[in-house]
Amino acid sequence: MKLNTIKLKNIVLPLSAAFLLTAASCVNDLEREPITDATAKTIYKDFSNYKNILAKLYGGFAMGGQISGDGDQPDSDINGINGGFSQYTRLLYNLNVLTTDEAVIGWNDGNLHTLHKMTWDSSNEFIAAMYYRVYTEIAFCNEFLRNVTDAKLAENNITGDNLAQAKLMRTEARFLRAQSYYHAIDMFGNVPFVDETYVPGSLTPPQRIERKALFNFIESELLAVAGELKDPKTNEYGRADKAAAWSLLAKLYLNAEVYTGTQRNTDCITYCNKVIAAGYSLKPKYDELFLADNNINNPEQILSVNFDGINTQTNGGTTYLVHAAIGGDMKASDFGVNGGWGGLRTTKAFVGLFPADGSDKRGRFFTSGQNLEINNLGVFTDGYAFIKFKNIKSNGAEGAHKNWVEADIPLYRLADIYLMYAEAVLRGGTGGSVATAVTYVNQLRERAYGNTNGNVTSINLNFILDERARELSWETTRRSDLIRFNRYTTADYLWPWKGNVKEGKAVESFRNLFPIPNRDIVANPNLIQNPGY
Repeated sequence: MKLNTIKLKNIVLPLSAAFLLTAASCVNDLEREPITDATAKTIYKDFSNYKNILAKLYGGFAMGGQISGDGDQPDSDINGINGGFSQYTRLLYNLNVLTTDEAVIGWNDGNLHTLHKMTWDSSNEFIAAMYYRVYTEIAFCNEFLRNVTDAKLAENNITGDNLAQAKLMRTEARFLRAQSYYHAIDMFGNVPFVDETYVPGSLTPPQRIERKALFNFIESELLAVAGELKDPKTNEYGRADKAAAWSLLAKLYLNAEVYTGTQRNTDCITYCNKVIAAGYSLKPKYDELFLADNNINNPEQILSVNFDGINTQTNGGTTYLVHAAIGGDMKASDFGVNGGWGGLRTTKAFVGLFPADGSDKRGRFFTSGQNLEINNLGVFTDGYAFIKFKNIKSNGAEGAHKNWVEADIPLYRLADIYLMYAEAVLRGGTGGSVATAVTYVNQLRERAYGNTNGNVTSINLNFILDERARELSWETTRRSDLIRFNRYTTADYLWPWKGNVKEGKAVESFRNLFPIPNRDIVANPNLIQNPGY
């Protein structure tokens, strides 16, 4: 069973005021205080509640609210925006894919259109929703951690195997919090910091943490939990293990120069090697990584956000990625769903990364009735459609529900580890070799081509950037990849409508970071707006 389906929609959490980082910060109209008769004292007395609470921590990445379809207030987890619009992975996609060459969207909801144009400002509601979603997840984790200290567990008479399980859950909560702080450091830079020692509702607003200091915190947390989590592939599917912590450490180290000014490529290679040695292997067919049963027989998956179509009925997740990518002449039934939303397509710059003869099967474009050129962002047939996820199983059967998609979203998979290893080696890291990197890359390309026709004998950094786009398209890595290669805001790489110009243009370098929401800047005197906003 996928972890985050365990009573996810009916969990009563003792979060009380804990949703709010403070009465003065993370302003109330994008976060809410849950109403519950239960208290931490009563809920944490009964160990049978613990796994359901843990499911909510994982479920914070899967669901935007407490009911089917996420809902508006009071059912959405954060105030001021629909739960489906503000679901965690949907926002990650919008901010890290829509703002790049990998996707455009035809909708004009609020300020959504400014994301691909790279003209957003500090009042953008989708950027604010991402910020508050990150901190809501951190608040979930902090509240859990406050109630599973050694002292609290002893006070609640949690003993024996239950005690061991509770301590493991505590370690997983620390991992999940570190993961959200990773999203914060990557997208927002210098941010407010709270851990479990912060008293919810305190009149003292959270302190601002500098990006380098936050890097150190994330690193120390991941190093600590990596020694306490279960061994790779021994935890329940969808729950973090040592390999998940190693994968996030590798990603953190690969981006260390952006976050701190200091390269950590050798450390990246060290943790890639740990994952590679843990026994993962590539799934033989690339397209099956993104089907409704991608939780089955998937030796490549290290950690995912889970959906099952029945208990995780969200307008975010893969429901968004499937429905929104269907329009024009496309048949929804070919994707196992009951209709398309006519939104997401891709750009000719991204199409150009693939061979024109279609030999690389990762370039799954729908071209019938579609124009390669995007003359009008609001017209679905401008821009090739891109096929990533489907609500169809590997045996051809449809998912459990024709509206709610049950394909899981990979957070970390072996292919990404191979490519991080290769890049870190090319950037001068030690502990690996270019020859081994070429071998890993060719394993990916043999799967993509179905033969050795796409194999390469040498690689360089520009090749790796393009290969990451080909292999990891729409998996929320593109923005940070382009930033790391100095291609995101500069004129070194242009794509249609970058900078709100059809041919694309350079934009201001401050857009390498998103703004802190204006409301939080006003509410918390400890915060400083990111430059340019």
